[in-house]
Amino acid sequence: MRDIPHYVNGERVSGTSGRFGDVYNPATGEVQAKLHMASAAEVTDAVAKAAEAQPAWGATNPQKRARVMMEFVRLLNRDMDKLAEVLSSEHGKTIPDAKGDLQRGLEVVEYCIAAPQMLKGEFTDSAGPGIDMYSMRQPLGVVASIMPFNFPAMMPLWHVGPALACGNAVVLKPSERDPTVPIMLAELFVEAGLPAGCFQVVNGDKEAVDALLDDEIIQGVSFVGSTPIAQYIYSRACANGKRAQCFGGAKNHMIVMPDADMDQAADALVGAGYGAAGERCMAVSVAVPVGEETADRLIDKLVPRIEKLRVAPYTAGDDVDMGPVVTREAKERILGLIQSGVDQGAELVVDNRDFKLQGYEDGFFVGPHLFDKVTPDMDIYKTEIFGPVLSTVRAGSYEEALGLAMDHEYGNGTAIFTRDGDTARDFASRVNIGMVGINVPIPVPLAYHTFGGWKKSVFGDLNQHGPDSFKFYTRTKTVTARWPSGLKEGGEFHFKQMD
Repeated sequence: MRDIPHYVNGERVSGTSGRFGDVYNPATGEVQAKLHMASAAEVTDAVAKAAEAQPAWGATNPQKRARVMMEFVRLLNRDMDKLAEVLSSEHGKTIPDAKGDLQRGLEVVEYCIAAPQMLKGEFTDSAGPGIDMYSMRQPLGVVASIMPFNFPAMMPLWHVGPALACGNAVVLKPSERDPTVPIMLAELFVEAGLPAGCFQVVNGDKEAVDALLDDEIIQGVSFVGSTPIAQYIYSRACANGKRAQCFGGAKNHMIVMPDADMDQAADALVGAGYGAAGERCMAVSVAVPVGEETADRLIDKLVPRIEKLRVAPYTAGDDVDMGPVVTREAKERILGLIQSGVDQGAELVVDNRDFKLQGYEDGFFVGPHLFDKVTPDMDIYKTEIFGPVLSTVRAGSYEEALGLAMDHEYGNGTAIFTRDGDTARDFASRVNIGMVGINVPIPVPLAYHTFGGWKKSVFGDLNQHGPDSFKFYTRTKTVTARWPSGLKEGGEFHFKQMD
């Protein structure tokens, strides 16, 4: 059985706490590795070493930092297959999903190659007599990233890439469920030319998280996970004087209008609702057909598509649609919520509660489920299930459908499927949600736009990647400079009064 250590100062380092966690193979339910869990003292040591390395990296020409990003892109593409294999083995997602995870992270690093452009300041010539004013964007110093299990490559790269491009050093605390790929990414950055110590990886649990939040050297904290934890981390980080961006849960609605292409809408819902076994913050988990006829037509289209989905381990080939969920606890939680939906009166149209995969009976597989006639008071509607469960809430009108999305406490993403441009434009303008899709089920912006939700899906005022990431990971310094216009006798500088 392999050990998964920490990564400090450019090398893998065994833990000293004496505490370990289990890393499972989600397909078999077996423990495949032991994870070294950091103590607060180990975290403090990693942060201190990052602080030693950061000044030289922060003083490095942005163009040279961009070249490190370019080389990292080349190296990740070189190792794509190996990284995807490891990612799938620990997370459970299919190989195509794993490569998509890596690719979307890679795109943000590609965007970071523009660091020299993004870090330019402003300049005003002759703001006063002989006076110039200019601004500089400078790195925060050492920052921490606390990342989730569902995208073990993409999410770290969304934060680490911009942080490093801006000249910071990063201490990453990955999920303890699938921690190997983040270490491999750190090794690739060092191979690409990043100085050792600028990217540290410490594994652990709440003890490690709290140590990062309380460390005076850490200047900024980024987090992605559930809303309760996001709120906790944001509050504690801010109380300690740190800049923080914390992204929480979601309950993404997709409104289906009567004029929508129903085949297109059904295909979109199946891909967005069941891809990656529903373990995505941008998964569509609520379908909202407008009108009873629309709802009936949509259900008729969905059922045969869902029943054809192939659930299997990633090793079964590229035609696998869904792998297992990440842990036994996640599986039990999902099945418990499905049962609550039945108990509370929803109609379970596709029922896979008894799903078992021959040869993998101990794996964490959950078959796809479809509910109809869900109401907003039900737990399956209010709660982020984070599994392969799609709920259908029938709306009597467009205004009712819009209200469902607007009234929910989460505001990460939403979508509308319609052929009517006026309806789509009205929806995009009025809905109080951060990312909107029009005939696009998962409206994740590309790397050069920013990603982030509204309401209880986010804590902090700057989003992930895009221009916001360069703002988050830098401070603005403004300089007012006056230079002498002549010399007095004796060689003294002569300064004129500023008007």
